[in-house]
Amino acid sequence: MNLIEGNLTIDSPEKSINLFHCLNELGDHSLVEEIQQYLKSGRIKESKLSSSQWSAVVFVLLTSEEELNEFCLDKFVKEKNKPENMEVLHKLLPVIKESRSVQLSDCGVTDEGCATLASALRSNPSHLRHLDLSRNKIRDSVNLFSDVLQNPHCKLEILWLSDCGVTDEGCAALASALRSNPSHLRELYLSQNKLGDSGVKRLCAVLEDPHCKLQILRLYDCGVTDEGCAALASALRSNPSHLRQLDLSVNNLGKSGVKLLSDLKDDPHYKLEIIFYYEGCAALASALRSNPSHLRQLDLSVNNLGKSGVKLLSDLKDDPHYKLEIIFYCDDCGVTDEGCAALASTLRSNPSHLRQLYLSGNKLGYSGVKLLSDLKDDPHYKLETIYYCEYISI
Repeated sequence: MNLIEGNLTIDSPEKSINLFHCLNELGDHSLVEEIQQYLKSGRIKESKLSSSQWSAVVFVLLTSEEELNEFCLDKFVKEKNKPENMEVLHKLLPVIKESRSVQLSDCGVTDEGCATLASALRSNPSHLRHLDLSRNKIRDSVNLFSDVLQNPHCKLEILWLSDCGVTDEGCAALASALRSNPSHLRELYLSQNKLGDSGVKRLCAVLEDPHCKLQILRLYDCGVTDEGCAALASALRSNPSHLRQLDLSVNNLGKSGVKLLSDLKDDPHYKLEIIFYYEGCAALASALRSNPSHLRQLDLSVNNLGKSGVKLLSDLKDDPHYKLEIIFYCDDCGVTDEGCAALASTLRSNPSHLRQLYLSGNKLGYSGVKLLSDLKDDPHYKLETIYYCEYISI
């Protein structure tokens, strides 16, 4: 029977795989070859496929010699963030279950889609290493993935839930699951969710666990205040050796909150390499003076640092252990020619480490740009990239 001409309904992925194996043995490769052409050309998202054709897609992907490293739903749907995409998601669940990375960002994942996806992953959690559900308004449906996370066979390492409407309740479910099985997750992205200090405190219970191996925690724009900072600082003192990146930018942090984290500087086990405050230059500079050798990247974008803030950080120039390789002073930080002069002086004193400097979106004059450009004649000057983007000529 030729499936293109027939009207065949296949009610399970397993039956579709067996059927196509039988058809191949009988020499009928027509539908499979058609789907292979769709996949190669990228036209599959433009085509309205029948149930039989979707079954062929599953068969082709699962029987490919290539390992299923990444599944991206947007390769199969015409438009992002559409409820009808969930029908395609359901049809491709057998492929998702075998994939190491599942990318569903901004795909219109619904509560029903979450339930379907979570059920599939519970049945076969051992393959998945990276799950991205960012920019889907799944809200507390995130609770459905708790069973997946706490499954002892779950090996998920990277979980993106940015801008998903996750609340304190969802955070509680995540924290509970991770306390049950804390050793696998390495990166957790929860930015742009209104977690507040209560949600952050729930995560701190995970960070305190000696089995927790989390290396990256992103809490950009999560409504965190000094109270949340205090909880984070306490958690990191209990288990300081794993976290490498902490993003607390665009939160309601005061000087005391920044100082609480900066005071971890005296802990010899403190391994944080990248920290995003976007505030508190004085506390940050003080911390770097005490323990300057570990930090490699510093992002101070979207701050009104001005000349005093830039100078505080630039005065670290005399420390021979200062190893910072990337500095972002981008996007409206109020850096002027005077700040450029301080930076240039710093780089002359300790020029061998900094590799990238971003100064876009600041009001630099010709003299400020020239001060940095003139460092090109220093044989020890290792700066590989300078982004000015725009400046005011005078």
